[in-house]
Amino acid sequence: MAHHHFHPTDDQRTIISSLRQFLKDRVEPGAAERDQTSEFPFDIVRELGEMGIMGAQTPEEYGGSGLDTKTFAMIIEEVAAVDGSLCLTVASHNSLCQGHILIGGTEEQKRKYLPDLASAKKLGAWGLTEPGSGSDSGGMHSNAKEQPDGSWILNGSKNFITQGSVAGTYVVLARTDPAREGKNKNDGISAFVFNKDDVKGFSIGRKEDKLGLRSSDTAQLIFEDIHLPADALLGERGNAFKDVMKVLDGGRVGIAAMGLGLGRGAYEYAARYTLERKQFGKPIAYNQNISFRLADIDTKLEAARLLIQKAAALKDAGENFTVPVARAKLYATVVGVEACDEAIQMLGGYGYIKEYPVERMWRDNRLTRIGEGTDEVQRMVISRDILKRYAQD
Repeated sequence: MAHHHFHPTDDQRTIISSLRQFLKDRVEPGAAERDQTSEFPFDIVRELGEMGIMGAQTPEEYGGSGLDTKTFAMIIEEVAAVDGSLCLTVASHNSLCQGHILIGGTEEQKRKYLPDLASAKKLGAWGLTEPGSGSDSGGMHSNAKEQPDGSWILNGSKNFITQGSVAGTYVVLARTDPAREGKNKNDGISAFVFNKDDVKGFSIGRKEDKLGLRSSDTAQLIFEDIHLPADALLGERGNAFKDVMKVLDGGRVGIAAMGLGLGRGAYEYAARYTLERKQFGKPIAYNQNISFRLADIDTKLEAARLLIQKAAALKDAGENFTVPVARAKLYATVVGVEACDEAIQMLGGYGYIKEYPVERMWRDNRLTRIGEGTDEVQRMVISRDILKRYAQD
């Protein structure tokens, strides 16, 4: 059969089939228990590092797998269908920390940090959000002051940081220059990269007790007079925000795929369940109410997948994909959460108990509509583009 855009390549088939086997053998058996205990799966993450999954999009010259974005999205979808917590770890480690170093880093910084991240010898965390600044990143208070010798002193705190307490390498955003009056308040923000072992004054605050994604690590970071060398500056001083926007665009591909994957996992479970569960003498799947709802969810998940593939293709072509990825992230996470919700309904009372995975998938997926840009932020991105396109000259 001729290869076309909608068929996986041979490479993609190979990657996905070995990943599926690994997920079935190593990840699925303990996923429910890790959800209960909130235990971070260091061993599994290291094994994924050996498989090349933790450096999926990092070029081979820095120890990564050099995969394209479409393949990365397929990987994320597969992991999400089995374990949302692990999926968030894989997605954020790749897209945020490594993503920012790839976008803003010097050759020296890439060589210093990426190989250990790509192999998962070290995990990566990315610090943007603060207690008082979520969607409005311009309200950032963390600051870094340049010293006469060119080094920096970093102070402040970060909230809701994925891999916050388990990472070895941190990329942190901080204000280095006061926001210029009347100018964009995102001006004057810089990025810094460092290894936890190389600094003093860095502590981990509260670890969050979350609704879902409970074996993904989420913690508060506290910086008290951390001394950073001049070469910790990542990208251009005071101008990190353009890199942040690129990092978030890339990250949104992953979160969209995660929303899709969790929805798919729940939907597949529900489809199998309804074919086995008999009521009134026949499997409930043959009840049109159930089969038509499965048809609607199937269609929505497929539409989400195509939106993600379009955003991924544009990213790989080096084109602007900000609006397409906002659409993908908005739609895939909303319909992904809806698929989980419908799966609970189709299982009835069984859907609500922890013996069955659909309640966990629903709890896990609820974050995808918040993290890396809420639904509302995506609607802002999309609607601004519409208003610009159709505004009268």
